[in-house]
Amino acid sequence: MTEAATKVPDISICIANYNGEEILRDCLQSVYAQRGKCSFEVLVHDDASHDDSLAMVRSNFPDVRVIESRDNVGFCISNNRMAAAAQGRYLLLLNNDATLRQGSLDAFMREAERALHPALLGLPQYTLHDGSLVDRGYEFDLFMNPIPVLTITTREVAAATGACLWVPRTVWDAVGGFPPWFESIAEDIYLCQAARLLGYPTRVLEAPGFDHWIGKNLGGGKVVNDKLKTTTRRRALSERNKTAAMLLCYPMWALLILLPLHALLLGVEVVFLWLSGVGRGKVWHIYGAILPDLWRQHGNIQALRRALRARKALSGWRYMRRFRWWPHKLRMLLRHGTPEIR
Repeated sequence: MTEAATKVPDISICIANYNGEEILRDCLQSVYAQRGKCSFEVLVHDDASHDDSLAMVRSNFPDVRVIESRDNVGFCISNNRMAAAAQGRYLLLLNNDATLRQGSLDAFMREAERALHPALLGLPQYTLHDGSLVDRGYEFDLFMNPIPVLTITTREVAAATGACLWVPRTVWDAVGGFPPWFESIAEDIYLCQAARLLGYPTRVLEAPGFDHWIGKNLGGGKVVNDKLKTTTRRRALSERNKTAAMLLCYPMWALLILLPLHALLLGVEVVFLWLSGVGRGKVWHIYGAILPDLWRQHGNIQALRRALRARKALSGWRYMRRFRWWPHKLRMLLRHGTPEIR
């Protein structure tokens, strides 16, 4: 496939990068190795890297449109900037530590063009560590904890991972992109849930798939030798942003019921992790900032919630009925034990 230089491209592939020289090359090679009829452009937002990422891109991939940031602004702002600069009818948000399998772009285009209504699309996710299937999208429990879908018969899901997420421009504009203060982690949960509230579903294709170095950028986020490994930073962002997604998308009656339960369960987690030897400092770093951070953003949360509720296409009951009632964290605890937090 060659990038169309004389017309508006079908797809804008947006890759956020920070110190990813060693992995970004493989990502870009997998993009330019795609074969098919659809045209695309590639944008790389470099988030103030201090390695040789930019030199590598400019010397090996001269067609890439580089957005160079003087400051480290995070994943959400990086993608918002690329989306604002992109020319394609479709956006493909692709992690710099992910590689596309052959035929992925054509598969996305075929699905998007035959759909009667715009939808977010994902691919089966495989780990580059050992090639095993990670998920075919996600469902959620009532507290926005993602539950991997593994069955091939499931097409519509609650969310697809932001590591490789196809978003029609119309859907991106309707949602308004990522809240910039999310910074990173669970921004894909918010995007898919806000889109679903507005009437845009998320589907996962059966094939080809993409391969991902899970946890390469922020560390953790994966099961290794049947043990869940994560980091304080990843866990802190995850807990805060999943709570924010609840505040933004849930109907008020659900919030009145679930927020007290959510706070109670987070409190139980604090006590359990502390008693398990995780350490007071790590526990406080993860959970101590959730309420202060959300309070600082309460004006943004209220404004965005009002905007979404004003244009929602689903009733509160139809929106909430998809969530599973059994807490997924409890299932993970029983299966893998106390997480290892660095």
